[in-house]
Amino acid sequence: MFLWCQVICGRGVARRFASVFSSTSTLPPNLLLPTNLVDPARLKRAPPASDCPLSVLRKCDAVIPAHLSPIQTWVETLEAQDSEPLGLAHLHPDVFAVPPRLDILHQVEIWQRNYKRISHANTKVRSEVRGGGKKPWRQKGSGRARHGSIRSPIWRGGGVSHGPRGPKSYYYMLPMKVRVQGLKVALSSKVAQNYLHIVDSLNIPTPDSQYLLDLIRHRHWGESLLIVNLDAEIPENIKQATMNLKTVNVIPAIGLNVHSLLKHEAVILTLETIKFFENKLLWHDQRFRPLYPFSLPYSDLP
Repeated sequence: MFLWCQVICGRGVARRFASVFSSTSTLPPNLLLPTNLVDPARLKRAPPASDCPLSVLRKCDAVIPAHLSPIQTWVETLEAQDSEPLGLAHLHPDVFAVPPRLDILHQVEIWQRNYKRISHANTKVRSEVRGGGKKPWRQKGSGRARHGSIRSPIWRGGGVSHGPRGPKSYYYMLPMKVRVQGLKVALSSKVAQNYLHIVDSLNIPTPDSQYLLDLIRHRHWGESLLIVNLDAEIPENIKQATMNLKTVNVIPAIGLNVHSLLKHEAVILTLETIKFFENKLLWHDQRFRPLYPFSLPYSDLP
């Protein structure tokens, strides 16, 4: 019996060791994802090559450091599902290619969840509980422990000591530099994962939601999509198409935040939106006076 177990275990170890040098998986069948949940082809368009013949539709307005180079990405259109890229766009490396900082992402995410949080939990102290004004029994002579009120915290039905006394605010502010860096890291992570898509405009030919779903599925843009619009007014067709979709949301550029970027798998930006983000985020790298105390308006605000 011992020899039989040794042979079986030896075979398993040999199989796992051999799989290190091969492409086959050693996971048991119960741990493998079903084939209908896996997209083996993925069919996502590869990043543009350095010698791509397409024209550059957008270049960085800000100065790029000499040791860095702009990030090239495709410019697509929403007018048709199977359309080819219209051209290329250059992204500033100080906004869309910063080093990953998971600690900053965590700080900004926790701050976004807490700075509007208000806890309304409230308990009554002994002076707020009804009753208990009379001494339950005399101080001496009864043989029982001395008490002055039946609403003491050690009594059942009495007040609560050291309990929550809401409403309580969890508001605090992160430094502006940390919040700006968190937005840069989130955008850079989308670029690195090939989940940041640039389009010429948000115009679609029909307000039908099914057209937008088919477009997302055909281009493999993920399970959830965040569309960032520069103007406050959203185009009517894209507004009607996303109204009843839970996995596709439209947000103004001024309200883009780290939580929304992490919540959605893919992000769509327009050419004007890229320019807006680069001007806003790069301004914080070269501003010459502190933001606090607040003295709006800023003369050097872009």
